[in-house]
Amino acid sequence: MKDDKALVGGISFGLTSAVITTIGVMVGLAAGTESKMVVIGGILTVAIADSFSDALAMHLSEESSLKRAEKYYLESAFATFLSKFFFTLAFIIPVVLFEIDTAVIISVAIGFVLLGILSYFAAKRQKIAPFKAMAEHWIVAAVVVALTHFGGRFIESVFTK
Repeated sequence: MKDDKALVGGISFGLTSAVITTIGVMVGLAAGTESKMVVIGGILTVAIADSFSDALAMHLSEESSLKRAEKYYLESAFATFLSKFFFTLAFIIPVVLFEIDTAVIISVAIGFVLLGILSYFAAKRQKIAPFKAMAEHWIVAAVVVALTHFGGRFIESVFTK
């Protein structure tokens, strides 16, 4: 049986990071600016800079904690980069198609669905209760959404006086 831990781990990490980071950036920037251009710029920045950062972090984390072949580290980093990059870019679609407030709501909903699906399958793979894992991850995402929304509103109030 093929060892798919590097691939599964990288994709799981990249998807989770893409969802949490991107909806956080979108909510915060939209709350503070209400600008499609700014939100799309934020998404593109996350897709490029944070995808490379996460891939390197995954590579270094795996290298420092596991004794495996270099191929494992590279597969993990590559899977992290690709999943983070493409899942992040996908959040541009609602921003292009809808008004910014609607796009953010749709993106948050899509993000929660993706986290739920990933959490469900990860829990099944580990033979633990899926709903508990899903709820934990949704709570983290909800905290990120709330904090970035209020952070964006705060920044707007400070810099638009």
